[in-house]
Amino acid sequence: MASDSYFVEYVVEQIGPAGDILCKKMFGEYGLYCNGKLFGMVCDDKFFVKPTQAGRAYIGSPTEAPAYPGAKNSFLIEEQLDDSSWLCGLVQCTVAELPEPKPKKKKK
Repeated sequence: MASDSYFVEYVVEQIGPAGDILCKKMFGEYGLYCNGKLFGMVCDDKFFVKPTQAGRAYIGSPTEAPAYPGAKNSFLIEEQLDDSSWLCGLVQCTVAELPEPKPKKKKK
């Protein structure tokens, strides 16, 4: 089941102050980028964040689940969706720990 565009817009609005947020449709769901780094996904109207040590420390006891069948576990964010400042803090500490994206090769 694909995510509702209104839910995706709500999540993007909530995390907007965290940085340069970009949402890309991927395989019927949505990838979320902050400052050029893929940090999360919205799948089946659920918000998932890549697991990092900083994110785990920030959340405390995160709920982990795969974003889609066959995926590695990510942090499932449910109860804090209405707390924009908390979400922004999570996004910022997660993105700070993620590696820089590899430069794309130019097409010949």
